[in-house]
Amino acid sequence: MKKSLFSLLAAVGFLAVSYTSAAQVVMPGINARQRNESARIRQGVATGELTRTEAARLKSREADIRQDKRAARADGVVTRDERQDIRKDEAKASRAIYRQKHDGQERPRAER
Repeated sequence: MKKSLFSLLAAVGFLAVSYTSAAQVVMPGINARQRNESARIRQGVATGELTRTEAARLKSREADIRQDKRAARADGVVTRDERQDIRKDEAKASRAIYRQKHDGQERPRAER
């Protein structure tokens, strides 16, 4: 009796662990895009296309998007609407990066 009860509890525990790990939501397209945006900001700073102020503002926007992603994942399920909102925010951030990199402002050579 004890053996079968222990086996049953072990099986339930294993299922619970596997269920919670399956509930970890992965957003590969969104994660890849975020890495790309961060790289674009770093490249803009390195080439002087972005001033320090512009880069800080863009990085803050990226941090807000990361926070939105964490909030969406908090309950273990990212709904279609949450995913769509995150993608819209990322599209706006991407356009902002483009506009800031191409606005004609350059960081002075001494700051690079």
